[in-house]
This record gives sequence, C-alpha cells and structure tokens, in this order.
Amino acid sequence: MHKIILTILLISMPVMAFELDTSVDEEIRKNYNPSALENSLPALPKTTPTQTQSTQSLPPKNLPVIDNSNKLKSVVKNYAPIDKSTAIRIKKGTKFKVKSNSYLADTTRVGTTFRFTTTAPVYQRYITIPAGTTFDALVTDSHPPQITGNGGLLEIQVTGVHINGNSLGASGKITKANYKKIFFNNIKGKRQYWKGVANQVNKGQKFYQKTRNASAKLSNNPFGVILSPLPTIFGTGVYVVNLIGSPIFSIATKGSKLTIPSGAEFEIKLKEDVYLQ
Repeated sequence: MHKIILTILLISMPVMAFELDTSVDEEIRKNYNPSALENSLPALPKTTPTQTQSTQSLPPKNLPVIDNSNKLKSVVKNYAPIDKSTAIRIKKGTKFKVKSNSYLADTTRVGTTFRFTTTAPVYQRYITIPAGTTFDALVTDSHPPQITGNGGLLEIQVTGVHINGNSLGASGKITKANYKKIFFNNIKGKRQYWKGVANQVNKGQKFYQKTRNASAKLSNNPFGVILSPLPTIFGTGVYVVNLIGSPIFSIATKGSKLTIPSGAEFEIKLKEDVYLQ
C-alpha cells in the first residue's frame, strides 16, 4: 500500500512531468502543404523501349531496299576549310598552262578522275604559283562519234588544286586543248557531216567520169556508136542523185574520234576565286 501511494506522489510532482514541443510542426504546416508536395515534384522522363527505336529505324519488310552504291556520284574531295579574311586570294579568271597526266579519249568513262600539272609559274599578288602545281580534274561528260556527223566529246571539270603542300577546292574549266580554243568546256572531235556531203558529191562525179570514158570507148567502135550515149546518160543521172541527195545521205556519216595522249597541252581558267591560307 505504501508503495502505491509513493508512486502516485512521484508521478504528480512537477519535476517528473514533461511536455512535447510542437512549435516546429506548426512552422512546417505554415510553409509546406503536404497534400500538394507530390504535385510539385518534376515529372519523370518518358522512355521508349529500345526494341521500338531499332524497329522504327529499319524500313518496312514489304518495301524493297534500293542500293544506290553503283550510281555515279560527283567525285569532289573534301578540302580543309579556309578563313577567307586572312587568306591569300587567287583571282577568278586566272589562267594556267598545264599538261595532262593521263591518256584521255571520247571513250573515257564519266566520273574518271585524273590530274593536270602546270608547266609555267603564275604570278599573283603576295604569291607565286610555281610550275609543277597539280590540279584535280573530273570527266563530267563523254561520248564516241555519232552518226549525225558529230565527233567524239569530252567534258572536263577542275575540282581542286595542290599548291605548296596545300590542298584547296577549286572550280575551273578548259579553255584550250593543243593550242586550240575550247568553247563551253567541250573538247570535240572533228565534225564530219560536211565532209560526208563532199564525199557523196565526189562519188557521183567519179561515177559520171567513168561513164564518160565508157561512152568514149564505145564511140570509137563502129558497132558501139549507137550505144555510146547510154553510159553518159546513166552517169549523169547518178551524179544528179548524189548531188541532190548528199545532205540526206551524209546524216549517217560519223564524226572523227577524239584521243588525247598523256602530256598534251591545255589551258585551265578558274571560274571562282581560290583562297590559300
């Protein structure tokens, strides 16, 4: 009994009593809304399964996959970029005397690349372009002689230049080939149409001359005098047909072939400025 009374007295004493401090909880409730905390969090990033990505990058199975690797593409090299503000400019229109390093012909395939080498120095402001400088070139068009009288064709485009160890992009055209002027950058074999016309007339004339000779021989023979005019009349008819029909007959005449040996002389003209760093 005494123990129970003693325990009650100890509990009721002020020294043994304690009180919870809830002031911190009140501050949290004022500044934060626990119910809105979830809405303030950032949204999680959306992810797409790897399998879906890989499937979208492939073409549908029912569509054919076309391989364009065999198609002709322009063969232009990637040259280092140039800061034009600090570069030396080689002006548009500058001409170079060069020689080809390869054999070329009207049968050379489109897309064939080769090089020219300069044979004389070219002087520009702040720079001298020495002999031995090389130009990259590309065959952009070609065809053999045609039955319309056109000769073989070769079109060449300059795509780059190598100066003092620097490889630069360049655009140029051919203005002379074997000291002959080239127009529209087309190197052509001789056109043979009018030559074909002349050949047709000559054939008729030669045939007429043969018939005249035959008539002369018949006239010397007493038994052939009566027939002597016939060869001449026939020859005259053939000659007239050849003369009038020669423009039509000559359409089937092919032009001359075009062949350019290695070391042939050319002249290159720049179509755009070239900048040397």
